[in-house]
This record gives sequence, C-alpha cells and structure tokens, in this order.
Amino acid sequence: MTKPMSTPLLRIASYNLQKCVGLDLRRRPERTLDVIAGLDADVVVLQEADKRLPPRPAALPHAMIEAAGWKIVPFGTDANGVDATGTDAEELGGSLGWHGNAMLIRPHLILRDTSRLILPGLEPRGAIRLDLDTAIGPLRVIGVHLGLMRKYRVQQIAAIVQSLDGLPPMPTVLAGDFNEWGSGVAMDKVAEGLRFLEGTASFPAARPVARLDRFALTDDLEALHQGTYLRKPARMASDHLPVWADIRRKA
Repeated sequence: MTKPMSTPLLRIASYNLQKCVGLDLRRRPERTLDVIAGLDADVVVLQEADKRLPPRPAALPHAMIEAAGWKIVPFGTDANGVDATGTDAEELGGSLGWHGNAMLIRPHLILRDTSRLILPGLEPRGAIRLDLDTAIGPLRVIGVHLGLMRKYRVQQIAAIVQSLDGLPPMPTVLAGDFNEWGSGVAMDKVAEGLRFLEGTASFPAARPVARLDRFALTDDLEALHQGTYLRKPARMASDHLPVWADIRRKA
C-alpha cells in the first residue's frame, strides 16, 4: 500500500483503536501497532487511544510507539512531557492525547502548533488540532471523536468551524470517528469551508457497512486516493477498521 511518487502526497489515516482491545477481547497493543504500520501513513489520527478510568493511561504504550518510529504529538502534556499535575506523563503511562484523541506523526514532519477544544454535548468530548510543515506545505489536522446523538454532533462540528475563524488560514483536514450512520448531510450543512469525502465503510470491522470514520478537506486540498485498510490483523484488532486518504494541494 505504498504511496504513488509522481506528485507530492501526504497520507493521513484515522483509526478508532478501541483501547487496543480486539474482537477477541484481548488487549494487544503490539497488534494495534502492526495495523498502524501497515497504513504507511505520515499522520495517524487516533480515537479511544487511552484507557477509560483516571488517570486515563495510554492503551498504546509510549515507548512502544516511539520504538516503531513515530512521534507522539503532545496534546495531554506540555512540550516537556509533563501533565497538568506536574508529573511526568510517560512515567505514569499517561494519556497519549486528550479525551482519547491522539495523533502520531513521522519524524520528518515539523510540528508548528497544537491546541485542544472542548466540544458541546451531554458526553465529555473534545477535539485536538495540529499545525505542521509537510511535503505538501503547511497543513492543519483536526482530530475528533464526535457524540452519539446527531443533535450534538452537529453542534460539535459547528464549534470546530467557529474555532477556526480565529486562526490564520491553512489547508485543513478534519479526521476521525464521526459516529454518523447516515449520509452526513446535517454535518455538511454546518461544516462551512470543509467538504466531506465520500468515504468507505469501516464499521463494524468484521463486516463493514457504515462510514463512521471520515475525512473532510478545505477547498485547497484534494484526495487522490482513499480507502479502508482491510489487511490482517485489522479485522480482529478493533471494532473499527482504519481509513486512509492520500491528499495533495490543488494546483
């Protein structure tokens, strides 16, 4: 699943890894990393990356991720890896990100800025933002895991769009688990400046029928290829399959 080399591309992937617990009910982070490696991505947006109970330790160990050649984007900690309590997050096995959302990037990408956004709704939800320099130029990536009720999903998309108004313009990808079983028309209506890719089915992993995991792009970006990752052990590693897209700047 290598990327075509005729034009500068960036492969972005999104994966709800269900805390590394597979359909066999076994927590196997090494299996999850095998799936992530197979994506051949530059940026991987993760959901359910942390265990549920405080202090919400990472389901996918920091050292294991770094040994596999990834950089962990520091959303749950400061630049020195210290969490809000002043404790070294890695020593605690602390969160990979925020509200279960996390991002992994390849070392050749240059981190510019990060931020977190609290989202409205009955359930605790948040979004994470990463600005970075890539082979296709400056890029903003927003990672989400939206609510279970459509009313709140629409409000959450609207809050994300509003948050972008106060930032310098930048080509942007919105990626994650949108929990939207329908066509996504309601989200499209409020996603001003973003267009959702048609996407491919990713849930449930054993027999995918729903396009819960999606991407949306600003008009200065386009996707040349996209798909759902089906290779072993993806069908067993989580209840979601990863999705990916090869994107580039429009000419």
